[in-house]
Amino acid sequence: MRWEVVAWGALALLLFAAEALAPGAFMLWIGIGAAAVFALVAVFADIPVLWQVVAFVVLSVLSIQCYRRWGKPRARQSDAPLLNRRAEQLVGRVVPLQQAIVGGQGRVSIDDASWQVSGPELPAGTLVRVVAVQGSALVVEAAG
Repeated sequence: MRWEVVAWGALALLLFAAEALAPGAFMLWIGIGAAAVFALVAVFADIPVLWQVVAFVVLSVLSIQCYRRWGKPRARQSDAPLLNRRAEQLVGRVVPLQQAIVGGQGRVSIDDASWQVSGPELPAGTLVRVVAVQGSALVVEAAG
């Protein structure tokens, strides 16, 4: 067995193993380029090493481009877009003020959690509607 055939086969296996250990669908496509050169070198014995490397680069780039064009999954719309955005899930809720809004700042209690709120000056106990989220604070207005 010629050393070039063994080298390209080993490189392809190494790249496939790297993809398996750190998945990201990138080493796989370079490994496919190496496997293609392995097949070429196994069939055609007189390809110079420089042309083998050129073929490897070209085939790797082509396989990556094929993946990006046809194989890459399209971004799907989530059925729960607010899943990990807890504060934004509260927009529209009406709750009583736990602490009066003084100087634009107050607190409400929603589902066993205390939230800082900002809005117009209102006394404790007033029903407020969450209208937006600003950073980690809820923006409220008087409900009604």
